[in-house]
Amino acid sequence: MSERLPLPKMGDVAARAGVSSATVSRFLNTPGMVAAATAERIRRAVEETGYVPDLMAGGLASSKSRLVAALVPDMAQSIFNATIEAMVDELSIDGHIVMLGLTGIDNGRMPALISAALSRRADAIILTGILSDPATRDLMRSRGVTVIETWGLPDDPIDVAVGFSHRAVGQDIAHFLRSRGYARPHLLSAAGTRAMERRQGFVDDWLASGGEQPSEQSFPSQTRFGNGRAAFRQLRELDVVPDVVVCSSDWLAQGVLVEAMAAGVKVPDEVAVVGFGNLAIAAEMRPTITTIDIDGARIGREAVNVLRRRAAGEKILDRHIDVGFRLIARESA
Repeated sequence: MSERLPLPKMGDVAARAGVSSATVSRFLNTPGMVAAATAERIRRAVEETGYVPDLMAGGLASSKSRLVAALVPDMAQSIFNATIEAMVDELSIDGHIVMLGLTGIDNGRMPALISAALSRRADAIILTGILSDPATRDLMRSRGVTVIETWGLPDDPIDVAVGFSHRAVGQDIAHFLRSRGYARPHLLSAAGTRAMERRQGFVDDWLASGGEQPSEQSFPSQTRFGNGRAAFRQLRELDVVPDVVVCSSDWLAQGVLVEAMAAGVKVPDEVAVVGFGNLAIAAEMRPTITTIDIDGARIGREAVNVLRRRAAGEKILDRHIDVGFRLIARESA
């Protein structure tokens, strides 16, 4: 059995790179704070020596774990992907490690994942799902960890919220449809909290302007393409056939469009369709889908900026960071 070689140390990396151990430590903890040429020398020295930093030891010494937990409902066909990618890119620049947790469509696994992140002394927890459990919310507040709720603006954030008003989205869609002369909307909504906020904003605004109560259908879980196809077949049997279908996702809208075309129903001449999320499919369908665009990458960057401001000792007074949204009018409505 061959003799085990001694593990390389930080001093070995510093000597090979021609810098001090303090500079190597700075590079390992905050790469963006080291000049590009110096960072490249250190990176090569780390590779050549095979040095593996003891991040737990560094974390204990600085009371910082460099760990950020990002919790999302799911990743397959998800509108959150741009947010996650932007966050991971920016956090990596700052030397953080991202723990990605999937909470499930109903966010049932979120309390357990939050407990896991707290037990590992995560520097921050970033949520995209809705955490409604009061005990877990109180626990996060009591721990003093940075918590950023994204993709929404709850009235009383745990810490800081980065997102937009889903109720305002519903209102904006109602204004748009009235301006286009539509009178008989049908709503297709997931049963999630945010989709229901959009639905309520639409209904309240529509009724307040003198419109009739919309017909509607809700789905117990995340909406998919097949839900839209089935829903279109059902709505064609209604006593009052709608002239516009408002969908809580672009996947639903795509299903409605495909089934309408299969039935020989002209869009938007006979029935119009509105989606949500501005997924790539919305601009690629024919007809293209009128939808709500959310800058998910900006949400990710704004969330990381909160962490940077906290790290710099800045006190964040505004607990709501509104990134807004925009309605993109295309061929379907």
